[in-house]
Amino acid sequence: MSDAAAAGEPSGQTPDFDNLTRDIADVPAVEVITTVAVHLMSSAAVNLGLAEEGAQHKDLDEARKLIQALAGLVTASATEIGSYHAAPLRDGLKSLQLAFREASTVPDEPGQGPGEKYTGPVHG
Repeated sequence: MSDAAAAGEPSGQTPDFDNLTRDIADVPAVEVITTVAVHLMSSAAVNLGLAEEGAQHKDLDEARKLIQALAGLVTASATEIGSYHAAPLRDGLKSLQLAFREASTVPDEPGQGPGEKYTGPVHG
């Protein structure tokens, strides 16, 4: 099976990159930022073992990286996307940071957990 057929495209046709580029240009930045943040949150939650059958997907090293990236994105974009969008992202970030702390067998010092260099120490 060709790559085009595997991607669901009729054989011999390629994606219309001009239209795809225009489509993404029409998406507001706040939507792109929040979508990326939600993907980071979801992936971090899975790596924290919070999904169904969570124990088999638990990987705290991966979760740490994702939470760190999420904290940087949320902190850097908060003034650009406004509090209406930033507040729920901050809440989700804090929940993940607390879940990470709870899941760790050797907890980080306050202020040293994932993302805490951006958010400050997280307390329950």
